[in-house]
Amino acid sequence: MATFQYFPHTEDDVRAMLSRIGVGSMDDLYSDVPKDYIFKGEYDLPDSMSEQEVRDFFQSLDAKDVKLKVFAGQGAYDHYTPAVVPYIISRSEFLTAYTPYQAEISQGTLRYIFEYQSMICALTGMDVSNASMYDGPTAAAEAVKMAPSCTKKKTRVLVSKTLLPNVIKTIETYAKYHGIPLDYLPVMDGHTCPHHMKAELSKGDVAGVIVPSVNRFGIVEDLTGFADAIHEEGGIFIEYCDPSALGVLKTPAEWGADIAVGDGQSLGIPMTFGGPYVGFMACKKEYLRKLPGRIVGETRDTEGRRCFCLTLQAREQHIRREKATSNICSNESLMALFVTVYMSLMGPEGLKEVNERSCAAAHYLHDELLNTGKFEEAFPGQPFLKEFALKPLVPVDKLQAKLLEGGFFGALPTEEGYVTFCATEKRTKAEIDALVALVKEA
Repeated sequence: MATFQYFPHTEDDVRAMLSRIGVGSMDDLYSDVPKDYIFKGEYDLPDSMSEQEVRDFFQSLDAKDVKLKVFAGQGAYDHYTPAVVPYIISRSEFLTAYTPYQAEISQGTLRYIFEYQSMICALTGMDVSNASMYDGPTAAAEAVKMAPSCTKKKTRVLVSKTLLPNVIKTIETYAKYHGIPLDYLPVMDGHTCPHHMKAELSKGDVAGVIVPSVNRFGIVEDLTGFADAIHEEGGIFIEYCDPSALGVLKTPAEWGADIAVGDGQSLGIPMTFGGPYVGFMACKKEYLRKLPGRIVGETRDTEGRRCFCLTLQAREQHIRREKATSNICSNESLMALFVTVYMSLMGPEGLKEVNERSCAAAHYLHDELLNTGKFEEAFPGQPFLKEFALKPLVPVDKLQAKLLEGGFFGALPTEEGYVTFCATEKRTKAEIDALVALVKEA
């Protein structure tokens, strides 16, 4: 024990604990492990390195990674991250901050969560936002869980097949273990089929309907009449959104949605091999008590000064288990801070410019790919923003291999046999032209 001076227990402490449980030594704690499984040799640890040697070592590992230019989307988007964002969130007071249970010493954390909630409400048009979720798919699943509790004697939820596959699978997992029956709305011309939805709603047992604003084909869905049809039958309208796209598209509130969910990754969070991301959830004020997670509110202290506190905490750690709306334990507040800093830097005009540049790049790529003669339109005339689907006329595996060989990641296949491409504001004309040139050779 003397070798590890930072261990809190002295040798006397250890002897006292071993004596209390009737064990003679630390090794006796492993007496039930077969001796053949206990390593007795010397550990093959590398020699110590200087700081420069450590840097060189990790740079050599980094050099082994193939750096690809991303022309793929499907829920994770390669948007630009302003340098100030990672600088701010890497500060120790943010990076190490924990859940702000004690308001009197957590005003900084509580304030930025309050600002995050305010910005999500501004983006979605909803009345209230919670203090973030794990990611978009789990936020969608939590919204599906909310639907039966927000309606009377209705249990079934309708799920659009135009949602991303990982979102649907996460919803299915949550629904299975919470006893929520699901049915699916089929695809019609690249959109959620409204006729099928109305037929299902007429059966009288639908608690909620979840559809995307921008679907897995990249198409901007026309949700005209959805809210009226759902509300006439007493259901909840849930919209799954790309928050970046809300800078230029109709908000969930404008479509008449009751709950808005999605993944905040498109608000400048690097793709980072799939996480960490942050889910957002916002709703109308009448469903505030059903919202999972936490809500930070503004108040006044005993001296009349503006301050912040945890206003609503609806998980089982804080209230009776049977009354809890969720067991979400992490509010993902570091990533919520990330998107808060990003949105405060970009502002409405910045988000508009991001979408305009992405839209221009995507439409240029779309037209150039069609001109190669290697694709056909999958959904002619349907509106898209930064992502689109095409019908390939060449084998997809050969197409992908050619793109990877040239340093590009794109042409993600769909279950229908289409391929999807995405272009954000980071993609240049030169990169698009280089990708198109490779496609011509495929």
